[in-house]
Amino acid sequence: MADYVQVQTATQTREQAVELARTAVAERLAAGAQIIGPVASVFWHNGEFGTGEEWQLLLKTRIERYADLERHLQAAHPWQNPEVVAVPILAGARTYLGWIDSTLTSTDDQ
Repeated sequence: MADYVQVQTATQTREQAVELARTAVAERLAAGAQIIGPVASVFWHNGEFGTGEEWQLLLKTRIERYADLERHLQAAHPWQNPEVVAVPILAGARTYLGWIDSTLTSTDDQ
């Protein structure tokens, strides 16, 4: 299993995505986050077909922080059943992965 993962979720507004990113990074559940959007979304929800725009949130963390990050996103997310999935980071620049490690373990502002 990969030591690092990229966790993704989506929100209805940019402000919601920024707040989720801000709190997750501030609590050192993720080393960093990017927000992309708006993105087009096509889905089934409550038995109905729909389309819309969402803001995608991508967070970088270590696998051992995933459960805490998932709990945080589930609790803080405005949707009852948000997408929260992790994709393994199979390879990455050693310096970047080291930054993730040091950010998640540091108690100092960086």
